[in-house]
Parts: sequence; structure tokens; C-alpha cells
Amino acid sequence: MSSAPNEDKDPRIDSLARYYLLGRSGLRVSPLCLGTMTFGNEKWGHDDAVARRIFDRYIEAGGNFFDTADAYGGGRSEELVGQFAQDAKNRDCLVIATKFNFSRRPADPNAGGNGRKHIMEAVHASLRRLRTDYIDLYWMHAWDTLTPVEEVVSTLDGLVRSGKIRHYGFSDTPAWYVGKAHGLAESSGLERPIALQLEYSLVAREIESEFVPAAQNLGMGITPWSPLASGLLTGKHKRGQLAEGRLKTMSEAPNPVFHKTSDRNFQIVDVLVEVAKEVGRSPAEVALNWVTKRPGVTSTIIGARSAEQLESNLVALEFDLPEAALAKLDEVSALPKQTPYVFFEGVLRQASNGERPVAAEPPWFR
Repeated sequence: MSSAPNEDKDPRIDSLARYYLLGRSGLRVSPLCLGTMTFGNEKWGHDDAVARRIFDRYIEAGGNFFDTADAYGGGRSEELVGQFAQDAKNRDCLVIATKFNFSRRPADPNAGGNGRKHIMEAVHASLRRLRTDYIDLYWMHAWDTLTPVEEVVSTLDGLVRSGKIRHYGFSDTPAWYVGKAHGLAESSGLERPIALQLEYSLVAREIESEFVPAAQNLGMGITPWSPLASGLLTGKHKRGQLAEGRLKTMSEAPNPVFHKTSDRNFQIVDVLVEVAKEVGRSPAEVALNWVTKRPGVTSTIIGARSAEQLESNLVALEFDLPEAALAKLDEVSALPKQTPYVFFEGVLRQASNGERPVAAEPPWFR
């Protein structure tokens, strides 16, 4: 929090150094996770010297949770994280997460996906690039629609038991698949997934109907990615006039998940900018603060192209939004309820004499 006048600011941001258990596990992580997709990325990243400054400043501020992937920068992101941790001699103090799924050899049908053959190849390659003998959290980067869930769970369980990884989780995977994997692991005495990594922001609230309840019921923490919607929620972009950066680049990508410039989304940005002025914060700080306080969220993944952007992200934890401001943001960004959830609302009212029952959160859940 802020220092008294005329005092040097403490380099540790108290809220970042307040650690939370990730799901129903003993792994303690910071409420903001440093995403390193910008490390070694020529499209919207920075040079290695800036990456090192960002890495060092995040740790100095009390952060301990890093997110990378074997696909980021063609593996360069993992290499830099491993190099920086080795140079700082603090590997055991860090929680390093990386991912597998994408192929590095398009002509080889087994060089990607979630089959055992590829997972075993991928984990050993990531360990080499990260210069470590274990990965704290190993993410399945995306569902491949093909590999039997039994093979995925048994392979990841084996990696935990071998000591190559400590925990595992799922990113960008259907909720039914997550539930099936968790149930299989639990009934078979295997290691269970402890976390979900999913897109979540004021303009992407789709996970609230299925994934948030799944995480709450199954004991998994949620680590949102793209809480600023590729930069749309910074407020610097205008309708029909995108500033240079990730949003503009990704708007031209073939995957529609990265197309954020709809009229609805800009209506949300308009309200966000209005709220930010009311509370004396930047739109990015308000948007990030909103995500970090949502039910189910344990640690939110942030990225930064500069040390200045990192500082802005870090202070987003240091305030609470007024109820009126939250109400404005919730209303403009709310999604229409779909079947079967519309039906459930009527059933709940009939079953509880018009009052919705409130369930207490389990003690392990943030």
C-alpha cells in the first residue's frame, strides 16, 4: 500500500506478496501471475533486457508465479524464464508453470496434441529449456478433441509421481471434459487437476455459467488469461482506429476468439472509461481489479511489454471498487442467461419460496 509522505516506496507490493492456495492443493501463489508470452516474442513483445527487468521487478514486488508455454516464441520464452531463474539463483522460490499441446513438427502426426507420446517429449524439452528438473504446474494448453481422457490423466499422474511435475491443470478445455478428468482421477486414486486457465475479462464472461461452478465444486483454482482483452480494456483503442499493438495484430488472426472489436465490447469500454474517471484509476487498473475479485479466481495472468506497464498492473490490487462502480460494470458486461440456466432460476424460486439459497464456500476456496 502507499507509503507515508517523503518516505521511499517499499519495493514489495503487499497485496502481491499475499499468497493463496491454488485450488485444493498446498501450492501457494501470488494473486497476479506473470505471463511471459511477451518474452522472446517479436510481434508484441520486447527485447531480452526488458524481459529481465520485468522478471526481476515482479519478484522484487513479492510475486512468485510465472506462466509460460513451449509454444511461446518457439520455446524462447521458456529459455528466458529458465535463464533468469538460474541467474537469480532462486528457482526453488518460484512457481513455474508451462504448457504442452502445440506441434513443432507439422509433418509429424505425433508431434502435437495430448497423447502420451507427445506429452513425454514435450515435458523433457520444456525441462531442458527451463533449466530445471521439475515443473511446478503443467498445463494442458488446449483440448485436442482426440486423445482419450484416461490416457491424459494417467500420463500426467505418472509425471507427478516421477517428480518431473508437481501439479497439473487444464487450459481452454470443455467443462464436461474437466469434470470427467477430475472424476476419473478421484475414483482411480490418481493425482487430480488443481486449476483451470481460461479467458476471462469484462468482455469475455462466458466461463461464469459452467467453469466457475465446476471449479468451486471440484476444488480447482481459476487463473484467467487476457484479463485486458488483448489491450482493448486499456481504453487506448477507438472504434475503427486501433492503436499499434497486440489487439490490432490479433484482430487479423484467423481464430475468432481474438476478435474483440465488436460494438458491444466498445460499449463496455465506454462504461469502463467512465468508471475509471470516477474512481481516479486507469481503465486497465479497473478492468484488472474487476477480474481479480471475481468468484473462483485465484491468480490472474498479466503480461507487460514494458516495466511501466507492469507497475500499472501491480497497483491494480491496491484498491476496492465502490459498489456503484461494480454495478455499472456488471450490468454493461452481463451476458444473457441461456438454457438450462434460465429454467433453473424458476425452479430455485419455487423450491425456496422465492428466496435463492446461499451456499457457504468451502474452507480451501478463496
